[in-house]
Amino acid sequence: MKREDVRNIAIIAHVDHGKTTLVDELLKQSGVFRANQEVAERVMDSNDIERERGITILSKNTAVFYNGVKINIIDTPGHADFGGEVERVLKMVNGVILVVDAFEGPMPQTKFVLSKALDLDLPVIVCVNKIDRPEARPKEVIDEVLELLIDLDASEEQLDCPFVFASAKGGYASLDPEQEGKDMTPLFNTILDYIPAPEGDPDAPTQILISTIDYNEYVGRIGIGKVDNGSVSVNQEVVIVNHHDPDKLRKVKISKLYEFDGLNKVDVPSAAIGSIVAISGISDLHIGDTICSPEAPNAIPFQKISEPTIAMQFNVNDSPLAGTEGKYITSRHLRDRLFRELNTDVSLRVEETDSTDSFKVSGRGELHLSVLIENMRREGYEFSVSKAEVLYHYDENGKKLEPMELAYIDVDDEYAGSVIQKLGERKGELLNMHTNSGGSTRLEFSIPSRGLIGYRGEFMTDTKGTGVLNTIFNGYEPYKGDIQYRKQGSLIAFEAGEAVTYGLFNAQERGTLFIGPGEKVYSGMVVGQSGKSEDIELNVCKTKKLTNTRSSSADEALKLTPPRVLSLEQCLEFIDTDELLEVTPKSLRIRKKILDPTLRKRAAMRKN
Repeated sequence: MKREDVRNIAIIAHVDHGKTTLVDELLKQSGVFRANQEVAERVMDSNDIERERGITILSKNTAVFYNGVKINIIDTPGHADFGGEVERVLKMVNGVILVVDAFEGPMPQTKFVLSKALDLDLPVIVCVNKIDRPEARPKEVIDEVLELLIDLDASEEQLDCPFVFASAKGGYASLDPEQEGKDMTPLFNTILDYIPAPEGDPDAPTQILISTIDYNEYVGRIGIGKVDNGSVSVNQEVVIVNHHDPDKLRKVKISKLYEFDGLNKVDVPSAAIGSIVAISGISDLHIGDTICSPEAPNAIPFQKISEPTIAMQFNVNDSPLAGTEGKYITSRHLRDRLFRELNTDVSLRVEETDSTDSFKVSGRGELHLSVLIENMRREGYEFSVSKAEVLYHYDENGKKLEPMELAYIDVDDEYAGSVIQKLGERKGELLNMHTNSGGSTRLEFSIPSRGLIGYRGEFMTDTKGTGVLNTIFNGYEPYKGDIQYRKQGSLIAFEAGEAVTYGLFNAQERGTLFIGPGEKVYSGMVVGQSGKSEDIELNVCKTKKLTNTRSSSADEALKLTPPRVLSLEQCLEFIDTDELLEVTPKSLRIRKKILDPTLRKRAAMRKN
């Protein structure tokens, strides 16, 4: 049986192609908000980091009503680091809207999310967004999307997909690239006409596949999924089973049931096939679990989430300044917080190590882990992290394999040579190079994941901030050899105290400083980047000795160059394998793993 009064869709796209803005307009034009209601831009990006960075990190559910049909919409992330979010929510929907920028066309992540949708045989509506951009080229983009569909072995029906031309910012859509629409009606109508209604057997036993987990301090875990068969109601006795864990069979009772309406969850007594529901009150619920009737415990198959490719050590902070700025500082605090993150983030792995003060945290990329670090920092946690390292695999002959990335780079012609040289040094292999209109070049590289660690900042400097770098995971290949991450050493403080102008003035001749006067330092703390390849130890707490005789120039003011203040991402890129980043709610400090200079020299000699 089909349920014609419901449609379930996911909005998928490459980062920055306008998914979240498009959802804003669909919400506004379906009457979710009052006429005089003040609505924030990108209302679906609800957490602080999403709003500050302008990216979507977690998939979000919402629902709108149009012509008597409830359209459940899932807004998904565009970054490859959060691809795990996209993979699993597609199991909840019956079709997708692929958003493509009218100027950029299909990008690496467009290919990734589209291939996932085609694998599940989902119908696709292509929405060419930003057609009001002065440099928009919608007709060429149509050809590029069709080429991509052919490359991905799309079926005849999928190749015959409808194209809608929109400006999410302008709030209009049209079926003709030459005509400007009035509102989003063409897109709404295309969704109703082209996306199939959910199907299922209303009389069959209950089956709900949990595709997303939300977490709330008050009610605990909230499982979100689609009712595939039967119906579900409050106080119903059900069992939990899992396709990948055949031994799992647990009886539970559904205490709370919600559906989505606009931006809210609404209590409902029951839900029928095709509805996307949220269920709370079940403590040990995981992504991939199926909620079934006890008489027919049949699990719904669920694809394994892609494995992490990168790992960091999260340690209890043991620097001389430990515990002075954070609220949660012990290993118990750190352990509880990391394991709690697993409630909602399926792509993350947390492993205990030989030391009770250290945990190995693995994720899909540097951005994935840096967002976790930033969240913990804002919550009052104090800890230290090591440099990100890739996770190696070994084949049956014991040969070392490493994760590879495809990197797509758009740069102005004048910077292409510098980028090719730098990526060559990092074991990158140039696969393709062609000139875009407007004096820019697109480069395609195959490069080890570790070759990109710490490169983005350098890339922005080399291209004067104009380059665009996109990457996508591309399997495992034999180890490509050693890579030197950093050509310059560190400036290291060898005395604890407070940095003073006189000491910093003498130190700034040796390189670039990261701190200014008045900042607390300790022995072994990195205070700057050396101009040479080796580390240099210096005293930034040194004051001027006063004498009885003064020269005429003695009292001239010392001029300090402003320090280079590093963001969290820049710190993670800068640190080397023998360094740690100390993270507190107020500060980011780079330090050597071994603080004592004598022990550090001994360790270096042993290594050599």
